[in-house]
Amino acid sequence: MVDRKLSAAYPAHWEADVVLRDGTTAHLRPITPKDAQALQEMHKQQSETSVYLRYFTYKSSLTPKELDRFTNVDHHNRVAFTVVRGSKIIGVGRYDRLDDPTEAEVAFNVSDEYQGTGIGSILLEHLAAAGRENGIEKFTAEILPENRKMLTVFSDAGYAVARHFEDGVIMLEFPINPTDKSREVTEAREHRAEASSVAAILAPTAVAVIGASRSWGSIGHDVLDRLVEGRFSGTVYAVNEQAFEVGGLTSYGKITEVPGPVDLAIICVPRERVLETITECGAHGVKSLIIMTAGYESVEGLLAQRELVALARANGMRVVGPASLGVLNTDPAIRLNASLARELPIAGKVGLFSQSAAMGIVLQGAAMQRGVGQSSAISAGLRADVSGNDAMQYFEDDERTAVLAMHLESFGNPRKFSRIARRLARSKPVIVAKSDLLGRRLPPGHSVRLGEAPPEALNAMLRQSGVIRVRSIEELMDVASLLSVFPAPAGPQVAVLSNSLTLAEVVCDVSEGRNLFATAQREELDYSQGQSRSTAILRARVRDLIQDPQMHAVVVAHLPDLGMDVKSVIKVLSEFSGQDKPVIALMTGLTDAKFREGVHHSIPVFTSPTETIGALAKAYGYSQWMNIPYEPLPEFSDVDASAAHEYLEELVNGISGTELQELTHKQSAKLLGFYGIKVFDSKVVNSAQEAVAAANRLGWPVALKANDPDLRQRLDLGGVRLNIPDAQSLEANFEHMSTLMAEYNVHSLEVQTMAPAGQACVIKAVEDPLLGPVISFGLSGDPVNLLNDWSHAVAPLTIEDLDTLIRRPRSSVRLFGYQGLPAVDLTSLKDFIARVSLLKDHHPSITIMNFTPVSVAQESLSVLGVSIKIGDAEQRTDSVRRALRS
Repeated sequence: MVDRKLSAAYPAHWEADVVLRDGTTAHLRPITPKDAQALQEMHKQQSETSVYLRYFTYKSSLTPKELDRFTNVDHHNRVAFTVVRGSKIIGVGRYDRLDDPTEAEVAFNVSDEYQGTGIGSILLEHLAAAGRENGIEKFTAEILPENRKMLTVFSDAGYAVARHFEDGVIMLEFPINPTDKSREVTEAREHRAEASSVAAILAPTAVAVIGASRSWGSIGHDVLDRLVEGRFSGTVYAVNEQAFEVGGLTSYGKITEVPGPVDLAIICVPRERVLETITECGAHGVKSLIIMTAGYESVEGLLAQRELVALARANGMRVVGPASLGVLNTDPAIRLNASLARELPIAGKVGLFSQSAAMGIVLQGAAMQRGVGQSSAISAGLRADVSGNDAMQYFEDDERTAVLAMHLESFGNPRKFSRIARRLARSKPVIVAKSDLLGRRLPPGHSVRLGEAPPEALNAMLRQSGVIRVRSIEELMDVASLLSVFPAPAGPQVAVLSNSLTLAEVVCDVSEGRNLFATAQREELDYSQGQSRSTAILRARVRDLIQDPQMHAVVVAHLPDLGMDVKSVIKVLSEFSGQDKPVIALMTGLTDAKFREGVHHSIPVFTSPTETIGALAKAYGYSQWMNIPYEPLPEFSDVDASAAHEYLEELVNGISGTELQELTHKQSAKLLGFYGIKVFDSKVVNSAQEAVAAANRLGWPVALKANDPDLRQRLDLGGVRLNIPDAQSLEANFEHMSTLMAEYNVHSLEVQTMAPAGQACVIKAVEDPLLGPVISFGLSGDPVNLLNDWSHAVAPLTIEDLDTLIRRPRSSVRLFGYQGLPAVDLTSLKDFIARVSLLKDHHPSITIMNFTPVSVAQESLSVLGVSIKIGDAEQRTDSVRRALRS
């Protein structure tokens, strides 16, 4: 590994595309000598006031000596970042190390034109990250009292800023290690900026279709037609260099010839012209792009995607696509159909997000078939830029969206997804349809990391985040249709009312095993008295059930009956729309497509008991998650994360590439000690005499184990002997075990003090390329080795996550008192796993930790074996500095 502290090489890993407060983008990178002219041009365009506030004096231009100093840095003691839009520098931030090598002075200069867009805050975040990497612990700054904007940048950053007044200047200083407050501030700013960038796409005032065509059936023709026919409230421009008029609109040869500003450009040109078109859009000041052009699915196409996204972001534009189906916004004040959908769907409360155009078409078809009203819809295509995370940021603030339904084919940043979803799900349901292979296999044209953790780890992350996970688009729409009309049921009790007791019993049977308790109302609905009297009876029966405090949802299961038509049943049930308890219509045997399934008159309609109960069960699961308070793991007073970080820095130095280094027992014990974790001491021995000497030092009785990670736990294969009381017994056991283990090519044994008898468990913590720190738990032996009976969670954990992790394995019943055995020390077990999760979450360079066995007795916990491997940590997908996924 290159020691960056001693290297002046250009730190490319510091480069990042960033979203500004107004939703536009820019590129942040370390400064280079080639930036001298652009820096001078920025300086000359600054007002006298801005120059004075930065330099404490006015200067019309920078001298050659100043330009040389400002642009020649060593990226260690002196670091400077530029924020670039096109070829222009629009912001500069720098630090210079002081005499105390742990301190540095920071300074910023933001173009007058871009002040107020959050550039100063972004520069501070990135300088702090670079400073920490270079061993800096504290920033200082000198600011004139009248420079209120810069004072606000520091005071609002979330750091503990100390200030004092000296010689007419305000002196600031603050530690730059991330705090809970600074993380909270960064996430809030990220949320506002990314939500704004999506809002600009969904609510433009002017749209240009580049590649608009007269040819019926072409993308350029259909998109323009949908915009016009959908009665978009803004201005529509057609761009086609070979026509004077397209679709009844004046056609312009290039986007740069359009007479007015353009918020959103829809690119429908051949692939070879896309880059040129993006450049022209940047020159015209376009804010956002939808690229419908396809042909980016190959390996070469992935490189082309990165190139087009980099070009767009550098010119201030977010990109939906390529190969996007487009976007929709049903707001009557906007009416945007910038897609290939034939018409705008009905307005409603469900926000839709999909990736590939093919799945977007399927999703739209399912929504329209079921009458699910949409607020907005986004098809990200190959999602080279705008992703599901961006969509969640937007939908969280969108007052017209009450439910978010997503179909995901790949994950770019699941840690960020988890963070946003956990927050979003507290205010509105997030329903996700995903494949079981999500994160383990790439769809064509998607460029993301692949996970190595077990598939269940990704499901655990979704569960922790409060996401309602479904397995199909049909189920996605079932749950969305229910939650778009009613809140999730507060409890599991479901009243089933029907004109057929047999049908009601079937519904109850289906509910078994789905975490619901359905009760068939014994008195059938009698529709033989005439429709007017029957509707009154139905209304009264449903009202009584809603008012019953023991019931949390009502299902009206209707069997076709000559005395009562479907329309009348739905009309009665629609009177209960808006109640705090779901009222669901189950209509069997329907042939009328109008009422086959979906939302009708604000009532969800299903056609089978399985769909009905399935949707209710998912909704109730969400309700249960909502009732669990969010409680992060407690702080441990005896944890020294800084010391652990410094020790790991020493150990990692010299490891290169993907190489892993396994720590010795002594190194592992020292590292774990920083987190209050103690490991039973042991000694590898090669003779009976060494074994006795080790036992005398460690203390009797002892265990004798094979010096092999697998055999040391196999009592059945003779790999471990327990409770050896004295030297004579140990010598005899050593000779016998040595002979036995030689057959397995194991030629040394290990002596360890006996721990109190308890249940042996296994805890693993790994750094997954996709998910980050994954914690796994199981009971030693056959449960994990043969039955794969593991549970998983992704750090950081909450109190509830920790409890679920321990209870989820089927074999965990043995921990709580089983067949007369006492319950184990759960408090110590939770304490141990909490410390392991914090250690793994804090230190990505710890690649693998395997604690096996961990013996949990009635009143104690003993860590008997540990294996730790470390490596050069790859940047996690969700860091403390804001940056778009590259």
